[in-house]
Amino acid sequence: MHDEAPPTLSAAQAAARLGIRTESVYAYVSRGLLDRRRTAHGSRFDAMEVERFARTRRRTTPPPVGPAPPAGSDGRPLGVIDTDISLIEDGSLWFRGRESGELAGTHTYDAVVDWLLTRDEDRLDHPRPLLSSPGSAALAAATVAALPHDAPASSRLLVAVAALAALDPLRLDLGDAVASTARRLIAGLVDGLPLVGEDPPSGAPIARRLWPRLTAAEPTPDAVRALDTALILLVDHDMAVSTVAARAAASARAHLYAVVAAGLGALDSASHGAVSAPVHAMIVEAASGGAERAVAAWSRRSPTGVPGFGQFLYPDGDPRAGALMDAVRRAAAHEADARAVVETADEIARLVFSRTNTRPSVDFALGTMSAAFGMAADGGEIVFAVGRASGWCCHAMAEYAMPPLRLRPVGRYVGPFPGIAQPPPRARG
Repeated sequence: MHDEAPPTLSAAQAAARLGIRTESVYAYVSRGLLDRRRTAHGSRFDAMEVERFARTRRRTTPPPVGPAPPAGSDGRPLGVIDTDISLIEDGSLWFRGRESGELAGTHTYDAVVDWLLTRDEDRLDHPRPLLSSPGSAALAAATVAALPHDAPASSRLLVAVAALAALDPLRLDLGDAVASTARRLIAGLVDGLPLVGEDPPSGAPIARRLWPRLTAAEPTPDAVRALDTALILLVDHDMAVSTVAARAAASARAHLYAVVAAGLGALDSASHGAVSAPVHAMIVEAASGGAERAVAAWSRRSPTGVPGFGQFLYPDGDPRAGALMDAVRRAAAHEADARAVVETADEIARLVFSRTNTRPSVDFALGTMSAAFGMAADGGEIVFAVGRASGWCCHAMAEYAMPPLRLRPVGRYVGPFPGIAQPPPRARG
């Protein structure tokens, strides 16, 4: 019996662990402080060596000045979860060995999901349509429709998932039926949302069915292509917080609907899946009052600065933002109002970069798309959730093949012990 290979990290993951830039990781390599192994997929670093080095840096390095570093960079143990779904390496995002931008430019979301669920390369060119169960989708739509008209995107999505689960007799089958369940779930999540535009053709791809649930604008081929691009780029992003939540639920053998609900709960965050909404609002403000004024207002209003900028895993810029912005520009080229929104977004991006040297994230591109095509401010959150739901399903399938409850961390108790007198609290002056 062979020993398992030790867990490894990419350069970006090692940088995040240490709270430094990727370039600094390679500087440590050149100084002989870290070892790296070159592979066909880029540089890999031994996770345990990085962990030891992190603890050493904690003892010898003074606390940094400025914003807090990424979680885990203070010397606490880092959980390493093996994954073959996505890789962030040298400024690019890859899905099972294929560059995400290339996939987004040549395939549909349906094809990418079918390929990821089945591992069948032929599905990329000959995908099966993602179709929901008619009865479940109808129940989801009726349940969502019962919510107040101003219910946030997160509430609509969670209600839709609960309704879909209620009518799926195979939801507890975590074996061969999981991939089929994932397909119905993703499709039902879209079909359960209310229409604001014209009803799409029956059996149309996901992006075409989602479009009229986001906006009444015309679903031109370029516009639907931009939405498809967004969905694909958002399928997975290593161990984002919502993915960790989803995998933890799967580790406890939660069914797929509960896994997606766990992911949605973590996604509904001003630091994760809901960032595009303030971006949308900022762009709308800039269109009427000027980019300078809007950026100044949002830099004061937001505790994390101007929304939609900076992604610590991509020091040189989020490649997903560039790919999606290009697709949105093409779709907006022949429509004056949409083109004006994109021009405003570009002006904001230039202004922020000139002052902070930070570039747009994919959330900025999502907010631009929702503003350009007349979507609600939280439309980007729906796009994010639908795109990422497929990634959560793939992670759940991987976790179901592992021992149950393996992702239960160990707590270190730091509170008062029974029977031991505690010092009185200090008076506040």
